[in-house]
Amino acid sequence: MKTQTMLFAALAALCWAAAAGSAFAGQATVSSPDGHAEIRIEDDASRFSVLRSGETVIADSPLGLEFDGAPAFGALALESREDTDVDREIPLVATKASVARDHYRGATLTFRETGRDKDAPARRLIIDVRAYDDGVAFRYRIDAPAPVRLRGERTAFVPAGDPSCLATEYVGSHEKPFERQRISELTTDKGYDVPLVCATASGRTHYAITQSYLQGYTGASLWRQGAAMQVRLSAVPGRDGPAYVSRGGLRTAWRVVMMADRAGDLIASSLVGNLNPPPEGDFSWVKPGKAAWNWWSGASEGATAEMDAFRRYIDFAAEAGLPYALLDAGWAWGSGPCCEARPETDLTRAVDGVDMPALVRYAESKGVSLLLWAHWKHMDARMDEVLDTWVRWGIRGIKVDFMERDDQEMVDFHERIAAATAKRKLLLNLHGAYMPAGLQRTYPNFITQEGVMGAEWNKWTPLITARHNLMLPYTRMLNGPMDYTPGGFRNRTPATFEVRDVLPFTQTTRGQALAMFVVYDSPLQMVADDPDAYRDAAGFEFIRRVPTAWDETRFLAGEPGRDIVLARRSGAAWYLGAMTADEARSARVPLDFLPEGRYRATVWEDGQAPDDVRRSERIVAAGDVLELRQSPAGGAAAILEPAAP
Repeated sequence: MKTQTMLFAALAALCWAAAAGSAFAGQATVSSPDGHAEIRIEDDASRFSVLRSGETVIADSPLGLEFDGAPAFGALALESREDTDVDREIPLVATKASVARDHYRGATLTFRETGRDKDAPARRLIIDVRAYDDGVAFRYRIDAPAPVRLRGERTAFVPAGDPSCLATEYVGSHEKPFERQRISELTTDKGYDVPLVCATASGRTHYAITQSYLQGYTGASLWRQGAAMQVRLSAVPGRDGPAYVSRGGLRTAWRVVMMADRAGDLIASSLVGNLNPPPEGDFSWVKPGKAAWNWWSGASEGATAEMDAFRRYIDFAAEAGLPYALLDAGWAWGSGPCCEARPETDLTRAVDGVDMPALVRYAESKGVSLLLWAHWKHMDARMDEVLDTWVRWGIRGIKVDFMERDDQEMVDFHERIAAATAKRKLLLNLHGAYMPAGLQRTYPNFITQEGVMGAEWNKWTPLITARHNLMLPYTRMLNGPMDYTPGGFRNRTPATFEVRDVLPFTQTTRGQALAMFVVYDSPLQMVADDPDAYRDAAGFEFIRRVPTAWDETRFLAGEPGRDIVLARRSGAAWYLGAMTADEARSARVPLDFLPEGRYRATVWEDGQAPDDVRRSERIVAAGDVLELRQSPAGGAAAILEPAAP
């Protein structure tokens, strides 16, 4: 292994030496506003590299497109460069901050094909480049009316050296664990999902390779080829020919490298969202919040579809102050057990014995709004008819499931349903979805999505360990909100955990269950367990009080797979979430992020048993240090509110 690692380091060094040696040919360089992040594009559009504070992050790496039915670009030469400098604040709706700063230096590089037959018109390739203080991004464009057919991209990323990375296998559900591996240890017979999160050899830069703004394009995975991670476009299943066909011209997704001093500093970044168009119209009606949920604690085959069963969850939501109740699979006429797209299913009718408009009226009388589940195939077939029917019933949001693809057709479906629900002022939660790429920025009603190996897996496997939970904030969450569905209150230790489908356990403590509501981004957050699990339960007060959308997010401390302390602000109050993996931990949290003044700190820490927490109160100020004690596989949560003088 040592020899292999040395070989990869040598290969990367050769790549960088080649880039340096070719500098005489000229490079287009774009640097971030603070001067630390830098992306270099060769003036023949053949290669790129990324640096931060003078250190190579991505070594000399290939650029280009592979056409289907058309000749590849010949020699290219930089014809023109148009620079821009942007610094603006973008108001956000229902997310991890109230405002995003969009601050970058950019360039539009136009390359002209040379050496073509004199009777053939010269073709042009445009590469848009942006450099932010927290990362860089580029994409390809072709401004011509004819459709473009792509077999793929030549784009690849060659991480400098042979870095240690957090990688997850690419599968349709996008629900696999992240594992720490060097690039040289990744196999070549399977793809890896975004984000791929690595650190340079010096440890001074942590970075994530990902993508943004898929609309009108297709998804992709990363495949190791030597020292490089090759971008492979996702093709439509069963469709012969190219992976992607445009309607006219070409605009690819952004290829992105997020960068920061610490792995956790990437959490607050708005880069993925900033690369997407802002919303059009008024989205002030989008209301974040928590939902009672009738699936997780019941049988996987489907929830009991009866009026009384549904009223039970509505009553619980009302009692707990939750604004939503989600009725999952099994409510629709002909739907059968759970999750198959049966041809007889009719989303415009409920099962016999269920009066959906009456159920909506019952919920509204208690201040609760209803959300409904659907299989995507049933929704796609009759989208307008179904959504119009649900609006007439008074439904306020939808959960669509089992897409499990990220090809051109499925990317189009994601945008179509985001637009269709926005038009009708419905919240949208997509499950069985690919990794977020910023569509939430354009459609803020698209309030959360899955694409994460979340708490549902406790019903079937022992894989949802504390270590897994501590990987997610540093990896999957960088791309956008994730519907992990926290709130399991049948807490066990790893030694006493057992897999069961109905009323499932978790192998983490009650303190960790509370902390997830701060640490995990999801403006629509499930309260996953059965109502009986929460009545008079230690710590449920915190779940009732914690918001799901924030004005500010700050990473305080932690390492991937080991621990985290995250602070989020809502108004004048701050909320802390601390989680630990295998070891007990006492996190000492300096409160220097607080403004001046006195604050009442209400703290929930792990108790003697995994399903218990200790609640305490004290007065603190900005100069103080708050200690949060956590058991193995545990956590803690706190609320810091301005105290009366």
